[in-house]
Amino acid sequence: MTRPRHRISAGTPATLGAEWDGEGVNFAVFSEHATKIELCLFSPDGRREQARLPLPERSGPVWHGYVRDLQPGAIYGLRAHGDYDPERGHRFNPNKLLLDPYARRLAGSWQADDALLGFVAGAPAGDLSFDRRDSAPFVAKAVVTVPPDAFPAHERPATPWAETVIYEAHAKGLTKLRDDVDEALRGTYAGLAAEPVLDHLVRLGVTAVELLPVHAIFDDLFLVKRGLRNYWGYNSIGFFVPEPRYQGPAGFADFRDMVRRFHAAGIEVILDVVYNHSGEGNHLGPTLSFRGLDNASYYRLLPDDPRYYVDDTGCGNTLNLAHPFVLRLVLDSLRYWVEVMGVDGFRFDLATTLAREEHGFAADGGFLDALRQDPVLRQVKLIAEPWDVGPGGYRLGQFPPGFAEWNDEFRDTLRRYWRGDRHGAHALADRLLGSAGRFDRDGRRAWASINFVTAHDGFPLRDLVSFDRKHNEANGEDNLDGQDENYSDNCGVEGDSDDPDVLECRARRRRNMLTTLMLAQGTPMLLAGDEIGHSQRGNNNAYCQDNAVTWIDWQGSDEQLLGFTRRLIALRRS
Repeated sequence: MTRPRHRISAGTPATLGAEWDGEGVNFAVFSEHATKIELCLFSPDGRREQARLPLPERSGPVWHGYVRDLQPGAIYGLRAHGDYDPERGHRFNPNKLLLDPYARRLAGSWQADDALLGFVAGAPAGDLSFDRRDSAPFVAKAVVTVPPDAFPAHERPATPWAETVIYEAHAKGLTKLRDDVDEALRGTYAGLAAEPVLDHLVRLGVTAVELLPVHAIFDDLFLVKRGLRNYWGYNSIGFFVPEPRYQGPAGFADFRDMVRRFHAAGIEVILDVVYNHSGEGNHLGPTLSFRGLDNASYYRLLPDDPRYYVDDTGCGNTLNLAHPFVLRLVLDSLRYWVEVMGVDGFRFDLATTLAREEHGFAADGGFLDALRQDPVLRQVKLIAEPWDVGPGGYRLGQFPPGFAEWNDEFRDTLRRYWRGDRHGAHALADRLLGSAGRFDRDGRRAWASINFVTAHDGFPLRDLVSFDRKHNEANGEDNLDGQDENYSDNCGVEGDSDDPDVLECRARRRRNMLTTLMLAQGTPMLLAGDEIGHSQRGNNNAYCQDNAVTWIDWQGSDEQLLGFTRRLIALRRS
């Protein structure tokens, strides 16, 4: 590291992250328990640390400094000093370069290396040990950016809830195998908005595309060691960053350009967002950002043993939205995606976790109240996944007015009814009427029920009528992962069949389920690929399959089913 050529002054704590003002860059970072925060500036290729500047001022829990003459495009990271005392909840390790939680853009990517760990891998003391290796060569770094102007509000389709038809899709998987999309654009944000894709969606009749997570993703180390990756993306580590792996030739501008093209076609963009946990995992996970900046503030720790994390998410950790600065981070992120990137709504993964207060789930708790009061966020579509794995985590129908909710009871009832289970008709009647038993309260409307038969998690529609059992061997978990009960029926043959009677049974059942979905009260959601008969080969937990298992097979499109689905959606919308 060379002698620093940059001088740093006090700056301001007003805006967190890195903010360029035309003459220099102000840096502000939250950490309640650190004793020092250092700003590390890197060479343009991100490989060499050229300067390490302690942030000179602290205002409350915000550390800040101003670097004059620093320009947009500068690459930086953070180092946090303080106690390394996991048994008290503190995991400061200045040897680990940390991502700014407010980073807008990334340089480089994370690499699977034990240097990402704050402790010595394999040491007898485990996470109580202290690792002194520099993690900088193995981590993604933040880039100083100038946010574009606010997204034009008049361009938004603003489709009423009662007219909404949602299409759940993956940013890469939807176009990776589309031969009529330019090869350089397949699997990218630009590919999503390519003319053939927009034409398909418009002709299909959907009004909104709900994208699986596109916040910057950290691939779990255990997956990388198996030669896999976190394809679904429910492992966020940068809440302001469009995942770089989906960028096309235009780079950072791709996402915003995609949204504008969707809007021009009359289609809204909804993001599946993961604010309930981060990609840092449990106490044996890597130190990438939040853990190193202030573990005891960003995460909910066990009160009697803060070495360990509350795990209401099943993902190793739980973010602490009860802390005002963590709540501020989430709200700032949401507003950024609306005001700057142009999105029209959010589906909150494991939303019960976000609404859990000290004494459990609270429909009038801080996070949900903040969303509904915010002048920007209260105007967009808000969808809750109303469960998690914590105590009392299943909360279908209990979110406040203004929210829609994923209705798994609709899914399971529909599957059991068309499978021929006994006593299915009575339950189906309630589902057809907007699941009024769950949602008809406090002035909520039928659209609050997000009705679906299939989603990314589980069998797609073709597999639902082709497999009695899951076949997840490719995930490398001995077929122990994924749901065992899918309420599926293979019509007499497990997997592919050329028996005309079996094929007719399957085709009829798919049409039955799609018809019931589209004619029921509530907001219908269609899984991408179901309209053309895409199969995942019996895998009902394809979260790590970034390959032809999950990429939509357009060459094998069932044109009869596609035509039927188009007519069905047109009937609903008319």
